[in-house]
Amino acid sequence: MAGTMVLPRLILLHKQKTSGRVRFFCLSSGVVAFAPLPVLSALRDEDYSPKVQFHPTAIIREAEIHLGLPEGAIEPEAEFSAWVDTPEGDVPVLLGAFTSMDPPFAAAERTSSRFIAITDARSLSEVERNLLRRAYEHVLG
Repeated sequence: MAGTMVLPRLILLHKQKTSGRVRFFCLSSGVVAFAPLPVLSALRDEDYSPKVQFHPTAIIREAEIHLGLPEGAIEPEAEFSAWVDTPEGDVPVLLGAFTSMDPPFAAAERTSSRFIAITDARSLSEVERNLLRRAYEHVLG
């Protein structure tokens, strides 16, 4: 759709520095923060690269504010980007990692959210499961 600006979404994760355990931040609406993807959304191929790119700093800071976290509590995974085809247009999905030693469980509790392992993603939509798989592969290298 020409002229339509679609806001980027964010997947947030925590990777335990000692064990490598990866947990994803899951809101009541799913793992895509802070608005769910529309029905009929589909993950684009990894080689899809539109002309417009989004810098993650603004959306990362917005997430920190939304979660009541200090600046620097989330860092962007700059090498990660995914695009989702939706009825409203292509939506960029960026990846952010919590920088704390342990996941910010208090922030999750304040927002009625939780942390899940990728194995707990069965109840999510297909597009969200595919996004998590791509993010998981990215952080594990």
